[in-house]
Amino acid sequence: MAKNFIEIEDVSKGYEKRVKQSLSFKTGNFVWRCRFTTALDPATVNSDNLYVENESGVKMDTKFTYNDSTMEIELEPLEPYAQDTDYFLHITTKVKSKGGQSLKEPIQVKFRL
Repeated sequence: MAKNFIEIEDVSKGYEKRVKQSLSFKTGNFVWRCRFTTALDPATVNSDNLYVENESGVKMDTKFTYNDSTMEIELEPLEPYAQDTDYFLHITTKVKSKGGQSLKEPIQVKFRL
């Protein structure tokens, strides 16, 4: 059985079964891949609406990639995550579909490397 390289500690209610990891090797730059059920307005995919912060509440610098055909966002940190530190992935309700519909509620995933 493969070892989990991050420990997912907490997920917003209702999203517990939707958060999983699939890693073949460990780097300090774990990339989050977030898949949506509808195409997004690319203008709403930005560091104000999707971000990772450390346990002190400091936002991590990240690079975003949005693939319209797969409806996936990739968030890649521009600096490695520190071991044994809690981090939080935030997806706010300001992320909108191409039709202008917002997420019903914000999503937060707490994780640790």
